[in-house]
Amino acid sequence: MTPLVAAIDCGTNSIKILVGRPLDDGRLEVVVRDSRVVRLGQGVDVSGVLSDEALQRTFAAVDELAEVIRRHAVPPSRVRFCATSATRDASNAAGFAEGVRRRLGVVPEVLSGDEEAALVYAGAIAAQDPPPAEPVLVVDIGGGSTELVLGEAGERQGVSMDIGSVRLHERHLHSDPPTSAEVAACVADIDRHLDDSGIPLGTARTVIGTSGTIKTLACGVLALSAYDRDAFDRAVLPNDATTSFVDGLVAMTVAERRALPYMHPGRADVIGAGALIWSRILARVTVSEHLVSEADILHGMAAAIGR
Repeated sequence: MTPLVAAIDCGTNSIKILVGRPLDDGRLEVVVRDSRVVRLGQGVDVSGVLSDEALQRTFAAVDELAEVIRRHAVPPSRVRFCATSATRDASNAAGFAEGVRRRLGVVPEVLSGDEEAALVYAGAIAAQDPPPAEPVLVVDIGGGSTELVLGEAGERQGVSMDIGSVRLHERHLHSDPPTSAEVAACVADIDRHLDDSGIPLGTARTVIGTSGTIKTLACGVLALSAYDRDAFDRAVLPNDATTSFVDGLVAMTVAERRALPYMHPGRADVIGAGALIWSRILARVTVSEHLVSEADILHGMAAAIGR
């Protein structure tokens, strides 16, 4: 039997783990999938460093994930730890990497934006059966960055933009709920980045969203009573229903968002900014609906370990 693999993605807002078994047909049998909200990138947009408080939260989560890996007897050679936007931007990233190495016995990889986008695309596309109509746009909205990847006929173009739910929340949305002026400033920032992305969003025939922000919004559009992966995975949702839901969510207070049955409490304060990013992307595509995928960067990482 093929040994298990473990992939860990440490982003700006959350750290996620997937333990799985690569199958002969290229698919991945998921054994464990879990996440923790650690807000590693708290204040990085302004300070350029990972704070001691954020490091303590993240190391505590890494200790918990190390126990998951030990419990499933995943050998170190089949564990991959990737860090993304917050770590890319931090001047003290080396100290963070050393703390992870001591806890897991593996050296973290700090992915470039291009590498992150490629893994997001690989993970999302491999899970689609039948293959979606091309060109395919895959979108991942993280805490510090947003990846856009457009692929067709084995070729792809991608970009990692320095806009994410934590970064834009800290930059623009200071009131609770945010004021119309704050929302307008946030939208203008998003639109500038989309204008400069170089990705022709309007050519996509299929749009796939993979991130926690997008999955949580899908729960809201579907009016779920809990965060249910089986319910939203591969759901096809109308763009106008999603953008309408985003408008209502952005207008809520943090307490009102936290009361939603599918909302992770650690996401409630920053999801408004991430939701605005998704809404502005959907406003630029020409198709009327999008696909939500549970498969994401973790699946891309795990597939690479299994080869």
